[in-house]
Amino acid sequence: MIHRFQQDRRGATVVEFAIIIPVLCTLLAGGLELAYRAYFTAIIQGALLEASRRATVGDRSESQIDQIVKDRVAMLSNPAYVKDIKKERFFNFSNVGKPEKITSDIDPIGVYNKGDCYEDANNNGVYDTNFDTGLGTADDIVRYTVTVEYPNIMPVNAMVGLGAKQTITSSTVLRNQPFTSRAQPTVRCD
Repeated sequence: MIHRFQQDRRGATVVEFAIIIPVLCTLLAGGLELAYRAYFTAIIQGALLEASRRATVGDRSESQIDQIVKDRVAMLSNPAYVKDIKKERFFNFSNVGKPEKITSDIDPIGVYNKGDCYEDANNNGVYDTNFDTGLGTADDIVRYTVTVEYPNIMPVNAMVGLGAKQTITSSTVLRNQPFTSRAQPTVRCD
């Protein structure tokens, strides 16, 4: 009797299918999730570029720029998923993401301290390690960063313990149009 069951192959296909189908479904769901993320990233990047181009011309307010991004995201998903839209302005491209430039440095080198001289890019009389926010003025460099957090469309990440939400952060850096002159940074020494 046992020998007869070992030789019988009629139900082998069902068993093989039962083993392969969960793996196949997981791969398919993961592929769909990855494709959605890629498409959503492209939508966000396009919205960011459109909004930032309009901002460089200077004919839109900050709230209008934010609304452009949210309207584009709304074409694909819920605009409430847009968690943050940051606009940071800098004097030139070499300063993007850095504090104000130290021009004369005493020990400790590379750290601003009493006796150092710096370029006061925003002419506020204070050495700034944080970046100015907003759309800036003529000829300013502005870094736009959009952060979107959305729920997974497929349960793949939840099944493997990676969470139920995805976060996409996209940014671009542009120079505002030079419609007027701007003040040059003042070198200040403490």
